[in-house]
Amino acid sequence: MTYILEVCVDSVQSAVAAQKGGADRVELCSALVIGGLSPSVAMFRQVKENTDLKIRVLLRPRFGDFCYDEYEFRTLKDEVKQFRELGADGVVIGILRPDGTLNMEQMEELVKAAGDMGITMHRSFDVCRDAYQALEQCVSLGIDTILTSGQKRTAWEGRRLISELVKRGGGRIDILAGAGIGPDVIDQLAEYTGVRSFHMSGKKVLESRMEFRREGVPMGIPGFSEFEIWQTDEEQVRKAVEILREKLE
Repeated sequence: MTYILEVCVDSVQSAVAAQKGGADRVELCSALVIGGLSPSVAMFRQVKENTDLKIRVLLRPRFGDFCYDEYEFRTLKDEVKQFRELGADGVVIGILRPDGTLNMEQMEELVKAAGDMGITMHRSFDVCRDAYQALEQCVSLGIDTILTSGQKRTAWEGRRLISELVKRGGGRIDILAGAGIGPDVIDQLAEYTGVRSFHMSGKKVLESRMEFRREGVPMGIPGFSEFEIWQTDEEQVRKAVEILREKLE
């Protein structure tokens, strides 16, 4: 196989849909609506029991920036060890300093804790100060993948930087294009950038099964309906897989 399609999921049902659609692996998280947070152990176990997919676990202790205090860092380190022991195929991590550079000391500790698991530098890369410096630092740390939108809102908008990262990476590290990835853009992005790994959520919005609805009582971020469920669409994943097979195999 000459490509990887990773689907970002925050539920067991989404992971099952990703497998049915033909995904190669999942990035497992919770709270995808706010960019993803660390998932529970129970959900990880359920995904492992109900799919045969490779699982990389996103580790992010909270919403917001990627500059963490000592409590948050120790939480991340414990989670890396925990999911390694549970049999995760990889972790998805990233820590920045206040000046926008990678926190190399903390990243080195997390990489060491990961052992022989795969490691993806998550989209903290997209808000770092110097993408090319960060690329070389990731290589030096032994990180095998960088998830990036090319430091833009979508991967298509960031295609020039993604293309350059692929060239500069020179096969030393995998560039995983993410943000705005779907069947409508995946072939053009592959052709323009030379990237061979793609990250998508393929989400659809489902109506809640609730018949009784207490309106006007928000449980989280204002503006988000409590009666909409975001879930991976098997068909979107399948269409993306078909395009990649035709284009890249």
